[in-house]
Amino acid sequence: MNAFRIALAELWGLFVEDATLTIGTLACVALAAFVVPRLGISAQWRAPIFFAAVVLMLLENVYRGARKS
Repeated sequence: MNAFRIALAELWGLFVEDATLTIGTLACVALAAFVVPRLGISAQWRAPIFFAAVVLMLLENVYRGARKS
């Protein structure tokens, strides 16, 4: 059973290396899907807002990763 748990953890690590990056991406998607449309923002601005949110989240992740090194 321990080998199965280790294999599952390794498989999870292949797809989710950084949990905060995953949570940030999911938060950006949730904001784009549920919050931005309710704010009354026109449809032509939703994609640029989503893009900006993802870029800011990625920059924060890179900055945090650079500080660890």
